[in-house]
Amino acid sequence: MAKPPARPPTRQLADRLRSAKGRTIGSQRWLERQLNDPYVKEAKARGLRSRAAFKLEQMDDRYHLLKPGTRVVDLGAAPGGWTQVALARGAGRVVGIDLLVVDQIPGAVMIQGDFQDAEAEHRVLAALDGQADLVMSDMAPNTTGHNATDHLRIMALAEIALDFAGRVLAPGGGFVAKVLAGGSEKDFLATLKRDFVAVRHAKPPASRKDSAELYVVATGFRGAARGN
Repeated sequence: MAKPPARPPTRQLADRLRSAKGRTIGSQRWLERQLNDPYVKEAKARGLRSRAAFKLEQMDDRYHLLKPGTRVVDLGAAPGGWTQVALARGAGRVVGIDLLVVDQIPGAVMIQGDFQDAEAEHRVLAALDGQADLVMSDMAPNTTGHNATDHLRIMALAEIALDFAGRVLAPGGGFVAKVLAGGSEKDFLATLKRDFVAVRHAKPPASRKDSAELYVVATGFRGAARGN
């Protein structure tokens, strides 16, 4: 896959939607934003399943998370955009898991299940044929509009993703997970700093400016530190 442009794809003349009977103002605005979004256009042109794929590409460009032969687990993989990027950038084995059914992606193993279940974790490790080099999560809960509640919900997802990573990562491995503005919770960040050599917060250019999302990027897993 060709290296993505340093700047967002050039916006074409704005696409407009005609008002449709029964469509709410909110849904009309969302659809217009989607059609006018240059990343949505570029994702469609490149056959990527989501605009979120560009976020992983941009973080990989900066932090070099994906290397030839890397074993990758994509938590909450639907619809599969991050899995596509991992494969295109040379990952050796990619296993995606989601509660939803995800259409298969050539070269990857897509599993329907809850990664918190021991049986599902066993299936992931069997498909990897070894420990993971990178665990990544773009999971986000349904938002309520209440900032404190939404922050707690997304941090809960990040924490269970980190717990999973601590069991399956090989020493030196990496971890990427979505959080919200305000950074990571103190205990969560302390665990990351204990277990990884480097911990950073990132907001890739493809993340919408009006979005509160951030990503935590941790590299250099200290496997022995957890006593696993």
